[in-house]
Amino acid sequence: MESIQATKQRFGIIGNDPKLNRAIEKAIQVAPTDISVLVTGESGVGKESIPKIIHSLSHRKHGKYIAVNCGAIPEGTIDSELFGHEKGAFTGATATRSGYFEVADGGTIFLDEVGELPLPTQVRLLRVLENGEFLKVGSSKTQKTDVRIVAATNVDMAEAISKGKFREDLYYRLSTVEINLPPLRERSEDIHLLFRKFATDFAQKYKMPTIRLDEQATDLLLKYRWGGNIRQLRNIAEQISVLEQERTISYDTLKSYLPDVGSNLPAVINPKKSESDFASEREILYKVLFDMQRDVNDLKKLTLELLRNDDSETVQREHSGLINKIYADEEPDTEYSEVVPSPRRELVVPSDVEVISFNDNNGQSAEDKYHFAEEIEEEETLSLQEKELELIKKSLEKYNGKRKAAAEELGISERTLYRKIKQYNL
Repeated sequence: MESIQATKQRFGIIGNDPKLNRAIEKAIQVAPTDISVLVTGESGVGKESIPKIIHSLSHRKHGKYIAVNCGAIPEGTIDSELFGHEKGAFTGATATRSGYFEVADGGTIFLDEVGELPLPTQVRLLRVLENGEFLKVGSSKTQKTDVRIVAATNVDMAEAISKGKFREDLYYRLSTVEINLPPLRERSEDIHLLFRKFATDFAQKYKMPTIRLDEQATDLLLKYRWGGNIRQLRNIAEQISVLEQERTISYDTLKSYLPDVGSNLPAVINPKKSESDFASEREILYKVLFDMQRDVNDLKKLTLELLRNDDSETVQREHSGLINKIYADEEPDTEYSEVVPSPRRELVVPSDVEVISFNDNNGQSAEDKYHFAEEIEEEETLSLQEKELELIKKSLEKYNGKRKAAAEELGISERTLYRKIKQYNL
């Protein structure tokens, strides 16, 4: 059996991470058999290396090796690509065509992104796995094939099965042995090795000196999350090799090539706030709704007292504060002559103000004594009272007292929430 180190050298695999070594070891162990293998891992971790290892170390190594990206083939033609078609099977089928399973007879087929296969194709593939039989599109003649299938996916297969997007029986046939490749962020000791390898390769390719990282840049390289994994690291190394004149790369230079770099590495910081652009309008709506509900409740209470007592003067005296609150009178001790008085007070017109005459609706002359008056909008309070207090409490409890998350859910700024917390003594 070929050693892990020899296999890595043969296929250009860089790294000494234990999880990576275990994945390669499993590939070496299953290679001599015809067992189906499912390679899992995030996009960009190098899943395509595993089927190559399996094929080259198997008894099929002299047969054909075909890699098929299932996500790149349109749904209407994928059956024809995989299994072939007969002449006249569909519009444009001007000749009989052999599919990959027929061409790769005796070899290995690598089905990349197998989770993207449409359901009808999954049924056909299941039949191939079970008894090695398939039908060309437009044919009723069963054909036999002897192929080794290695599949790969970055899809959460359990979730895809639960949503009905992938057949459970096919999953178990494909994943007789499952090999998982770790993401790059879990291989911290390998990151710098890979970067140096890529930097050397691009220096030779573009005939220029090799780029190197200073100490701070290396620290940033190791702490970055690398959501695109090895593919992203290679892309960054190539960009810097081509674009930078200075061959010693500083922290600031490297940072300019890395998206979403915050000050709290290695945590992933999302700089985009989820707070709506209409946060202030939402605050106003909260205020209007809660104030309206409060005023309606107060009016109900006042009306009920009037119906019970039938004594307007007593009701006015006992509920003067409530009446004043409803009608927004500035003087809390004002005496009311009616049960529901108008909040207007007569305006005293200065003697030196000119009186303007105008015609009223009946055509008679009338005097406008208030033409000089300025309309003033009274600033309303933004208190949300009981309902607002309830919403704030629920949000704070939901996020364990984290004001930022609670403020985002409420649609207000964190500063506004802090002010309201102090207001309600929370």
